[in-house]
Amino acid sequence: MSESGTQVIKQNPLLYVTETLNDLRVKGLAPKLRVLDGEQKPVCVFDGCEVINLASNNYLGLTSDKRLRKASVEAVRKLGVGAGAVRTIAGTMKLHMELEEQIAKFKNVEACVVFQSGFTANAGTVSAVLGKEDLIISDELNHASIIDGARLSKAMIKVFKHKDVTDCERILQEHAAFPGKKLIITDGVFSMDGDIAPLPELCRLAEDYGCIMMVDDAHASGVLGRGGRGTVDHHQCHGRVHIQVGTLSKAIGSMGGYVCGSRDLIEFLYLRARPFLFSTSHPPATAAACQAAFRLLDSPDGEKLVEKLWANTKFFKRELKKRGFQFKTSETPIVPIHVGDGAKAYEFSRKLFDAGVFAPAVAYPTVAEGKARLRAIVSAAHKREHLLKAADILAEVAKPLGIV
Repeated sequence: MSESGTQVIKQNPLLYVTETLNDLRVKGLAPKLRVLDGEQKPVCVFDGCEVINLASNNYLGLTSDKRLRKASVEAVRKLGVGAGAVRTIAGTMKLHMELEEQIAKFKNVEACVVFQSGFTANAGTVSAVLGKEDLIISDELNHASIIDGARLSKAMIKVFKHKDVTDCERILQEHAAFPGKKLIITDGVFSMDGDIAPLPELCRLAEDYGCIMMVDDAHASGVLGRGGRGTVDHHQCHGRVHIQVGTLSKAIGSMGGYVCGSRDLIEFLYLRARPFLFSTSHPPATAAACQAAFRLLDSPDGEKLVEKLWANTKFFKRELKKRGFQFKTSETPIVPIHVGDGAKAYEFSRKLFDAGVFAPAVAYPTVAEGKARLRAIVSAAHKREHLLKAADILAEVAKPLGIV
């Protein structure tokens, strides 16, 4: 009540959130989270329904691998459930340093730093190494973590057309006299289309124009190169990429991200990367699982897993093409099925789920307006019968919707 005795009606300052959400629901653009009951496997239970899982980034099936499980359990027994502090105070444990040394050796670089996620690895690194007097030249389809890191750095940002080396060089030529530091940055594998960056050509531009070269290998880690060493190994660009980012949350089967490069770069990030400075370090179980994963990748068994991933990828794409699907851009286990309209893509995904296949729809703002799609991801853990059945169901559901 006011002093005059009249009732004051207070409006909810977050009412606009409710209104926006309701509008998205009406348009069919507000899907609910699917809830997994059990392990992340090629066939699993979401929302009480058994489905063929084409939604996971678990490329090598390591989320439930017995070797990773054993390493995690032993670490908990010996070291507890948490590190208890940020890395720069009291949270750097011996196994954190061992994991970083292991990854650096695997990637054939001097040093490595592990972050809490791939997102913070990108955002924290870009914003640490560049400032407002500098220039970032970025592929137009780079991941959101790169975009956010670039914005946080306050550097000038110039975007080149997707995988267009000529357009990238045009920007470099226009800024040839730029006085600050320059960074060329690209995804190694683009997460929404599954295509691979033209890394050798971008490295050449970086060398010709005196730029730092940075690659985000989140979807190439464990997928491309010898034993999953990434796009630098795939393209034989060792020594030409100054900053390599990878993830521990996809093919590695656990959680986190990492940055590889020179010893000085890593020591600098220890001191200046804000997510590293202000986030508690990985619990022992997570670090130990990652160590077990890299030991596996660096062995003949790891090579076999990567080979199985690619054999399954080729098989699934071949079966989809037989059924009329087209995905010209994909060069990796990421298989985009383009729909266009966001609501239609979500409808396609819902009907697929009801028929026994989980392949999520991706729409704006993850991709541009009018470029919604389903994204299916193949893993080494899938069996041929899973992929055949999934291809049949995809075709059956897609035809009435006019997608094939």
